[in-house]
This record gives sequence, C-alpha cells and structure tokens, in this order.
Amino acid sequence: MKQLERSFYSKASMYAFFIVLILIVMMWIATGGFAKVKVMSFGYVIASIVFVIGITVRMCSWAIRPATRQMLQRSFKNLRNTKRKKVNMLAILKTLFDNIILQKFIFKRGIYRGIAHWLIAWGCIGSLAITFSLVFNLMHFKMVDPHTFQIVVMGIPTIQMAPNGLFAQLAYNGLNIASLMLLVGLVMALVRRTNNHDLKTTQRTEFDLFPIYVLLAVTVTGLLLTLSYKFLGGFAHSYMALIHQMTVVIFLVYFPFGKLFHLPIRPLATAVPLNYQEGEQLDTRSCKKCEKAYSNDAQIEDVKGILGAQAFDLQLADGSYLADYCPACRRRIRVMSQLNLEAPQGNPYGPVQTNNGIHIPGFGRKRSDEFYSNSVEEEK
Repeated sequence: MKQLERSFYSKASMYAFFIVLILIVMMWIATGGFAKVKVMSFGYVIASIVFVIGITVRMCSWAIRPATRQMLQRSFKNLRNTKRKKVNMLAILKTLFDNIILQKFIFKRGIYRGIAHWLIAWGCIGSLAITFSLVFNLMHFKMVDPHTFQIVVMGIPTIQMAPNGLFAQLAYNGLNIASLMLLVGLVMALVRRTNNHDLKTTQRTEFDLFPIYVLLAVTVTGLLLTLSYKFLGGFAHSYMALIHQMTVVIFLVYFPFGKLFHLPIRPLATAVPLNYQEGEQLDTRSCKKCEKAYSNDAQIEDVKGILGAQAFDLQLADGSYLADYCPACRRRIRVMSQLNLEAPQGNPYGPVQTNNGIHIPGFGRKRSDEFYSNSVEEEK
C-alpha cells in the first residue's frame, strides 16, 4: 500500500484516481464497451468527473481534521465490536430515519424552514441520482415488446412495466418530479432570505444566495426542456438543452467547494448516536465537582484527544481537565479564575458575589466609610 501511495502526489489524489477509474469501468460495462455513449452528454460526463474528484478531495481533507478523525476511529471501533451489533443497528436506522429521511433537526427550527429544506434536500438527491444514472448510462429503458418496457441497470434487465402505466409515468418523470420539489423548496428559501431581516444582515451573497441561484437556473432550464418537447413541439429545444447543460456543469463544478458540500457529509451524523448515545441514551460520566452525570466516558475521552491534538489540553492545576466537569461547573471555574476567586468562602457552588460592599452601584449613593479608611491607610 505504501508503494502504491508513492505513485501519487497524495492520498486524496490516489483515492480520486481510483474512484474515477471505478466510475469509468461502470460506464464501460453499462454502455457495452462505450458503444451507447451519446456525444451530447460529454459535457455532463466531464463535469461529473470533476464533481467526483472535488468531492473526494474535500472528503479527504475533512476526514484528516482531528475531530473528524477521532470520530471516524471511534465509529470503526464500535462497528467492529460484535457486542454492539444491536446498538449499532438501532442507532444507524434511527438516525437515518429521523435526520436523513424526515430531517427532524431542521423542523425543530420552524415548520416553514423544515419544509423548504426537506424539499431542497430530496430534490437535489433525486436529481443527482437520476442525472448520474442517465449521464453514465447506468440505467436506461428497453422495449421488450410494444406493450412492455423494462428498466435495465448496469446491463442487467430488472423491472418490466406497461408503457402507459402509473409506475412507468413515475419512472419517466422522476427527474421532473424531483425538479418540481426543488423548485418549490428554492422559492420558499429565497422568499425567507429576502423577507427575513435577521438573515439579510448576516447572510453572504456568494455563500448563502449563490447556491440558490445556481439550483434555480438548473431547475428552471430543465423544466423548460420538458415544456418544450411535450407541449411546444420541440420549440428552441436545442438552445435550451445547451443552456441547461451549461447550468448543470456550473452546478457540478461548484458543488464540492461551496455550501452544498454539507449534503454528502450529513449522513455521517449517524456517528454521534452510534458512539455516544448508547441504549437508553443516558449520561454515565459524573462531573468531578458536583458529581452530576453530564456525558459518557467515550465522548470525554474523544474531547480530550481532539483538544490535545490541537495543543488545547486545558489541564487544570490539580491535574484534572476542563472536560472532566459539567458545563455549569466549567462556567464557575472560569468565573472564579477571571475574578481571582478560586478559593471562595462559603458554598463553592453558589453564585459568585462580586459586590464587595465598597463600590456600591448607583450615581446618587455615597461610598461606605470603609472605602475612605482603606484609602487613608494606603496613603500612609
């Protein structure tokens, strides 16, 4: 393996090479030795290869970060543990259903925002899946007889269907359905970002709005193609096809390097419940000071490892680490240190008294006699 790595500039370039090679081999198999490749799809093919290379490089650079690497190592360790098979499966399925399919984490921020995000997410996923299948000819329709069509995947015949049946219509118009979902979600997102004054002051055009504009361009031009050949007799179809291809190329090249990159990373959120929310999802790690459960051993161990790798060990004078304390006690420790009250009198878990009785707040109140006596003693 080391010898193989030396043939490439980096691991990321090696992984990108092999993924592109696998993609080309799959295309060769699906097209019968490139016999069914369409010349008009070359722009999509080249853009898709750039897309795959960009995603691979970004994923590799993301995976080598200390926090990500620690999370991945913990995940692989837990997946290899045979005693955790049931816990692993339940955690993955639950997260897949809640965070990927239903996307409950967005709906917690608002129904309108949740619906818009869900439509955009699944519109993108559906559009990308169908586009790649068609571009690399991984899937196509074959006529068995005048009354029967068949879906062929990687050269393997699969489902047969009536050409005018409901399932066939859904299969033919899958890209249009995904585009309509995407269009509704994008319009909702654009309206929200236009009318929400809080967002208008914090959003960035090149980061927050540009992805919406690109997706809108791809969606609208794609739907106009359908409108052209279905209802307008192919009017301006060749021009619209070229414009649509240009928008798709821009979208695919931009995707790995902008805000949309979170789409392939989001499924890895399954690692959080997989690693840190076992069984009944109860905390098992007790705070070193107040002894209240606030986390578990695996998570605290990973936090220490991540901070240590970045030279932020946050070790205290008594040899313990800040991660050994619950959030409330961490705030108390920080306040005590900032106010130089690390050994307070009375209840150490009560509120910190910052009023010393000498400097009394208020403009119309006099200082205490103790203040003047201290000042006289200092002058002497």
